[in-house]
Amino acid sequence: MSKRKLPSGSVALSQYRDQHFRSTDSKNTTLRGNRTEQEKLLLLSTTLYIGNLSFYTSEAQIHELFSRAGDVKRIVMGLDKVQKTPCGFCFVEYYTRADAENAMRYINGTRLDDRIIRTDWDAGFKEGRQYGRGKTGGQVRDEYRTDFDEARGGYGKMLATKIRRTSDVS
Repeated sequence: MSKRKLPSGSVALSQYRDQHFRSTDSKNTTLRGNRTEQEKLLLLSTTLYIGNLSFYTSEAQIHELFSRAGDVKRIVMGLDKVQKTPCGFCFVEYYTRADAENAMRYINGTRLDDRIIRTDWDAGFKEGRQYGRGKTGGQVRDEYRTDFDEARGGYGKMLATKIRRTSDVS
C-alpha cells in the first residue's frame, strides 16, 4: 500500500479513505465530504483506527498497549450494530498528535491477543461510527472471509449462513 508523507515527515498517510466520510458546512449541514477535506483532517488528527482485533480483546488490553505510546484520551470499541458485541476494531484517541504518531510508528503491526493489529489515521470519531458497516451488523471484511478464525467469530458470516443452510437440508 502506497503511503504519503506528512509535512513533518514523521508518519505517512495510507491511501485508504473512509467512503462514508461526511463534513459539515458553516450552517452545520451534513454534506458528503471530499478527499481533500478528509486528508486535511487526517494530517491533524489525534485519532487512530485499530483493526484486526480479536472479538475478545478488551478495552483494558487496548488501553494497556496504546498508553505505552502516550496519554490516551479515550477508546471507542467497534460494535456489531445488531448484537452490540465487539466486532474486531476500535478507535483510540490521544491528547496530542505526537503521541498518536508514536502509536503509528511503534504499535502498528504488533501482536495483541495472538493477532497482528493494524493502525491507521482516522479523521476523528463521530457518534455512530462505532458500529460495523457490514450487511449483517459486523465488519464487511468478516462477511466475506472464507477461512475459520475463532478469534473473529468462526467462519465469515456469508459462509457460516451457507454452511447452516446445507446442514439444515441434510
